[in-house]
Amino acid sequence: MTRAMSGGAKIIDGKALAGRVRTALKDRVQAFEKARGTTPHLVVVLASEDPASAVYVRNKGKACEEVGIRSTQHKLAPTTSAKDLLDLIDKLNRDEDVDGILIQLPLPKQHDEKRVLHAIDPRKDVDGFHPVNAGMLARGDESGLVACTPQGCIRLIEEAGTSIEGKRALVIGRSNIVGRPMAELLLNRSATVSIAHSRTKELPERVRESDILIAAIGKLEMVKGSWIKPGATVIDVGMNKNAEGKLKGDVAFHAAREIAGAITPVPGGVGPMTIAYLLENTMKAAITRRGA
Repeated sequence: MTRAMSGGAKIIDGKALAGRVRTALKDRVQAFEKARGTTPHLVVVLASEDPASAVYVRNKGKACEEVGIRSTQHKLAPTTSAKDLLDLIDKLNRDEDVDGILIQLPLPKQHDEKRVLHAIDPRKDVDGFHPVNAGMLARGDESGLVACTPQGCIRLIEEAGTSIEGKRALVIGRSNIVGRPMAELLLNRSATVSIAHSRTKELPERVRESDILIAAIGKLEMVKGSWIKPGATVIDVGMNKNAEGKLKGDVAFHAAREIAGAITPVPGGVGPMTIAYLLENTMKAAITRRGA
């Protein structure tokens, strides 16, 4: 769903779209449960006392409950040793009742984040971060588990009515969580893709050339409205707090919406879609492991 702004861009309503994704998924979960006699099961491991992480975990649990996915949380003390966390992951990998494993980031400093994420069974890697899943995507194969936020971004672009094929797309940000898989998904859909980052020279010019812009660099309103190509589709992945504590994106929204053709708000754009595709990945993992 998009909402028209008088004299400005269509606002791509990620919250409404995520609601429709969850509604459709609920029907699929019920059909799966009827056919298999079991419910998809997501396990979330929280190993820190970070307040934001606790909120994210709580929201994920609520979303699972809404669609009928079973959700279990392992709350570990922040002093939990690296060995104990890896032992837990090994146990969850071997548990046939578990379809998806999510390690809530960031982790306390005693943990090697890469080692922890790589320890997860790729078939249960609902975040899509494991090298097996990332490698499949890099080869153009989306049959594995793909990172949730980039999947949500693709769906938002489609929701805006934007054709990706043949368009110039710019991804600002090169993280393994968003930037790189985002570029690969766009490339798979025949966009002409560029990746920019904090050291890119002449960034405004690169943005101004782009029909599709994905801003995922984590810098408060770094992308100015004057940089946007008229009519472009803008997907803002950024989640930053301004001096007043309000959540803002990587794009200067109010100025950009006067120029763009369609744009996501922050909050209410990409965030809800990330959780929706976590649920989709859990369903996909369950089907892959147990059969449709």
